[in-house]
Amino acid sequence: MWTALDIPDTAQETFTDYKRWRLLVNDGGRHTWHYLRTDEEVENWPQNEVDRFWLGLKTTMPDLPPAKDPLDAARNGYKFYKELQSHDGHWAGEYGGPMFLLPAFVIGSYVIGMPFKEEERLEMVRYIMNHAHPEDGGWGIHVEGHSTVFGTGLNYTAMRILGVDKDHPVCVKARAYLHKLGGTTSIPAWGKFYLSLLNCYDWAGNNPVPAEIWLLPDWVPFHPSKWWIHVRNVYIPMSYLYGLRFKMEENDLILSLREELYTEDYYSIDWPAQRNNINKVDEYAPHTRLFDMISGVLYMYEGCVLPPLRRAALARTYRLIVMEDENTAYQTLAPVSKVFNMVARFAAEGRDCESFKMHKQKRADFIWLGAEGMMVCGTNGSQLWDTGFISQALVETGLAYEPENRQSMVKALEWLDQGQMRNDPIHYHEAYRHTTKGAWGFSTAEQGYTVSDCVGEGLKASMYLQFNLEFTPNLISKERMCDAVNVLLTLQNPNGGFASYELVRAPQWLEYLNPAEVFGNIMREYCYPECTTSVITALAIFRKHFPDYRAADIERTIRGAVRYLHAAQTPEGGWIGSWGICFTYAAQFALESLSLVGETYATSTVARRGCEFLLSHQRADGGWGESYKSCEQSAWVEHENSQVVQTCWAVLALMYAQYPYADAIKRGVQLVMQRQKPDGSWAQEAIEGVFNKTCAIAYPNFKFSFPIWMLGKAHFYLLELEARSVSVVANGNGNGKANGMNGNGKANGRH
Repeated sequence: MWTALDIPDTAQETFTDYKRWRLLVNDGGRHTWHYLRTDEEVENWPQNEVDRFWLGLKTTMPDLPPAKDPLDAARNGYKFYKELQSHDGHWAGEYGGPMFLLPAFVIGSYVIGMPFKEEERLEMVRYIMNHAHPEDGGWGIHVEGHSTVFGTGLNYTAMRILGVDKDHPVCVKARAYLHKLGGTTSIPAWGKFYLSLLNCYDWAGNNPVPAEIWLLPDWVPFHPSKWWIHVRNVYIPMSYLYGLRFKMEENDLILSLREELYTEDYYSIDWPAQRNNINKVDEYAPHTRLFDMISGVLYMYEGCVLPPLRRAALARTYRLIVMEDENTAYQTLAPVSKVFNMVARFAAEGRDCESFKMHKQKRADFIWLGAEGMMVCGTNGSQLWDTGFISQALVETGLAYEPENRQSMVKALEWLDQGQMRNDPIHYHEAYRHTTKGAWGFSTAEQGYTVSDCVGEGLKASMYLQFNLEFTPNLISKERMCDAVNVLLTLQNPNGGFASYELVRAPQWLEYLNPAEVFGNIMREYCYPECTTSVITALAIFRKHFPDYRAADIERTIRGAVRYLHAAQTPEGGWIGSWGICFTYAAQFALESLSLVGETYATSTVARRGCEFLLSHQRADGGWGESYKSCEQSAWVEHENSQVVQTCWAVLALMYAQYPYADAIKRGVQLVMQRQKPDGSWAQEAIEGVFNKTCAIAYPNFKFSFPIWMLGKAHFYLLELEARSVSVVANGNGNGKANGMNGNGKANGRH
């Protein structure tokens, strides 16, 4: 049992000395936070601006002269943001928001005896306290969500494991709300599983997760190799641990939690009856009758398992777990699978082994310290994603050409160079992986997963930096850029669209077997407008530089992708975003890609409808604002406030589509400029991203990259509109339309 902590009643003040925390960036973009306990360490490793900014401490960045125009505002923005660039060229940052990741790390680490430092535990507690619902005291699936059994049960448990007394006011309030909901018997499936590992929920209360499914022939339509990669990689170690019925040994804390988490006597609960007991406050994707029927059959099978078959299945799943660890240098795909792999390796090999050491080392990569405390991120970072966007922004706005920004751009290119994967996975076909040779992933090359839109944005940023700027070295060869294109060409689905990590491998009906009640669209890959448009954009730019390389394949791929994008447009004229919130996010990508194949407001009904859809949602203050509920409902849901980032997405979309009227763009620009702070930065507003319909996730670097991008482009775009308007009037055509303009909003440079 971890030692008790003395925790204040409130969490406004830090629980540790924030002047002693440092972010270490090394090994191709790894992020790990370290607490310096001695004055000598503090003196030898001084804090920098990156540390201070992300910790919420006062930076040394000065106030800047007020911006004279949008380009000046963009320049001020980059003067600030440039100071947050890491020494290796990328931009570090938080990727938090989900409220079930930190409890998973705490529970998994506790179960296997992998400790945290006391300073880490203190700030983890503080983060959980800071995100308790101010009224009911519970927690939701993410930081902006309503309180649920899933969020409240897991975060309460995490606080107790971390060392908070059950009589602490935050625990008392949370426990009262949890009991009001009926206790944790009705926690969703993943919560049941975590608590079963902790020995605080009987395994009989879980729906079966049989490892034997991995012994089926690969050609079976529902073979797990065809599931979406995030589900597949979670259920591989889950099935292994379920097959073992692995659980922690009882101790005083576990015995106490069995009393605290339930409204009835733990030992009299009818556990089999809890398998499908899911609280209505949690449920987004209810079980189908088909799922419940299959689960019932599998539950009966668990009573008569054939030992040789179970042993073969466990051996197979453990082999897959080991291959995943080795393919990713123990980063694994994401934190949920990371925890389960970590526990599975411990269950098989114990503590005194290389896998325990490596999982402990790479566990640190998921942990991030912010102003509100210590959290667990959705991956080991968003390094490529953030670096790719700001690199493109600097080139398209012309700021990259300014002498004071040149070294920054060279460093960004150097990071993109080493961030590209050079080979396929160590365990490739046997682990059911997609090719990675030439790809960029969402975070680092070490993490080792191809993501279609990350390949597109990484390639686009690399081409911009190498080909558009005269002062950058040619680090990424034509051969390696062709490798990236080869990856993209392998990812197109028959309908022309692109999914996230792999091709769509499974039939649509597999979604009827969704076992995770809190998420939607998780069982198989889906094609996404955002992924498809990133590929269109990258290929369209690539063929301008290399017109002879696989020209027919690229043309065919772009045509198919455009057809998919047309079909994906909603009747209202928008596109549903699945990774950002929501319609504004998707529209920016869609209208940029369409413009590169000649479809603009003047030439395309699709592009015109996209613009009109956006304009119908512009607010009186000139901005746009969507709630994360847009993603849940696949329909526009207004946020209570206009959002800077979403306003930038909308204005960028209009400019890419060559929308010929200035007023809407000017109003959006004005709102973003008004919200810029004197030091050039922007305040953090509502959460920006989402996954699987229901879980919002943060992209705090977006509040720099997209305002800088939009303002810099808008400066030239509005000047161009004004010049064309004057020209039209001078030529005797006073209708105010700027027909035929190219509208790219780019500064002059080598394009």
